[in-house]
Amino acid sequence: MAEYAPGAMRDKVVVITGATSGIGAVAADHLAQKGARILFVARDRERGEKLRRHLRAVAAHADHTPYYAELTRLSDMQRVAQEIAAAEAHVDVLINNAGAMFTRRQVTEDGLERTFALNHMSYFVITNLLLERLKATHGARIVSTASTAHRGETLDFSDLQSERRFSAFGAYSRSKLMNILFTRELARRLAGTGVTANCLHPGFVASRFGDESGGLMSLAVRAAKLFAITPEQGAESIVYLASSPEMEGKSGGYYYKCQPDTPSRAAQNDMDARRLWDASAKLSGVGF
Repeated sequence: MAEYAPGAMRDKVVVITGATSGIGAVAADHLAQKGARILFVARDRERGEKLRRHLRAVAAHADHTPYYAELTRLSDMQRVAQEIAAAEAHVDVLINNAGAMFTRRQVTEDGLERTFALNHMSYFVITNLLLERLKATHGARIVSTASTAHRGETLDFSDLQSERRFSAFGAYSRSKLMNILFTRELARRLAGTGVTANCLHPGFVASRFGDESGGLMSLAVRAAKLFAITPEQGAESIVYLASSPEMEGKSGGYYYKCQPDTPSRAAQNDMDARRLWDASAKLSGVGF
């Protein structure tokens, strides 16, 4: 893990989703030890309380706080973002990291395909509802976890939620393409505000990812993890984008191993980025 001054994040407020395991937990730990106060969104209360105890043990300078939500539900995305906005005058860093892959197509109570809801819409909704708190902070940063899995995919706006064509990996890969396009359009909209937005590929990490996919998919993912990198290695780019002085003022990028990388051609399509933003705003009621 790259090291920066221990107090570099002193008193900074960091909001992170998907923080109770894997790269999210490591990122929360390292940023807390650099001085940040961590506000994290969790689904499971047992894991959430475990992380809170850990953060308070390793970084007792701050009252690290869990918020609980099911981030496949629009109402929970909106509620948890509003709760954080009501409690905090400013937010220094927002890390969108929640994500999963599901074996079969499932539709949420909002009528959204579950992968699309969790991996893309939670990023979109929470970011938009925290934008005023981010804009109130000099040099605020938005960091979103994408993946090299986006390569080879394109968006079909007539089938954005895989109603006609679904596969677990295909839906996941397209959601990661959406993360990059979202970051691209977000950075464009934030130009001149002082808030930056970047995304990253963490590498293939041995974490809880894929464990709840079910069936042969879970078995395949577990086998592949024998060749995966550690969560410590996977979290390095998140921590770098969130805290490194080298990232000050840089926006709209896609990073791998703490270095700028070039995403696929489809991920650089500004028209698709704007169309995705508009479609997401229409579905969620935020981001107009």
